[in-house]
Amino acid sequence: MAEIKVPDIQTLSRDRLEEMRAAGLEIKECYRVLEKADMNIVGECLRGQGTFYEMDHYPQGDVYDGETFCQYYYHNHRGLAGEHGHFHTFVRAKGMPEGVEPVDYQGPEKWPEGDDRLAHIAAISMDPRGYPTGMFATNRWVTDENMYPASDVEKMIDNFKIDHASPNWPVNRWLTAMFRLFRPQVVALLEHRDIVIDEWAKSKPDVDVYEDRELETTGELILSVDSQIRAVEQALGA
Repeated sequence: MAEIKVPDIQTLSRDRLEEMRAAGLEIKECYRVLEKADMNIVGECLRGQGTFYEMDHYPQGDVYDGETFCQYYYHNHRGLAGEHGHFHTFVRAKGMPEGVEPVDYQGPEKWPEGDDRLAHIAAISMDPRGYPTGMFATNRWVTDENMYPASDVEKMIDNFKIDHASPNWPVNRWLTAMFRLFRPQVVALLEHRDIVIDEWAKSKPDVDVYEDRELETTGELILSVDSQIRAVEQALGA
């Protein structure tokens, strides 16, 4: 597969770097208040939800912000060592910028329509302690989304915001801030996703690439909040 090319943080604008630094501080503050009560991000998503079953969405019914039209859920199905589960994140139709359109799909599968249209931003892997370890992008069938070009989804990244207290205010603030701090990685994953899908389609011209179960995860990156914050501080200092 093609290489995932993450932009050099040193090349980002100062305004973008300041946004990333603020997001890093927000993430650290969320950890601080949760850790004081011996709590963590994942534990708060699962609190009061009963037995944690593979593939089920947590919290039940997902988390949805009716003002920003953003949504997320947590679940597990990959069976990877060191991964407890992962968050899937979306922007729904009413939260999308004007002018964006799904890719031209001529296959037999029925994609969401009207206000039910949604775009998957990225997934965030979590370890058993409730902290992030990675981020990945997926093929369309995995999340039953409308596949939008990476260039359009990139316009939605800054729109992703969960601005209410359910299931837990620090959790929602943390997830919102993660897409600010790691925006370069999200962009790289989305652009890489489109390249992988295009190459896959060319290699299997008789297969509906968006529904091909052999193509699930298109790319994955390791994340470190502390390392990203240090890189931002160094870029700002330079």
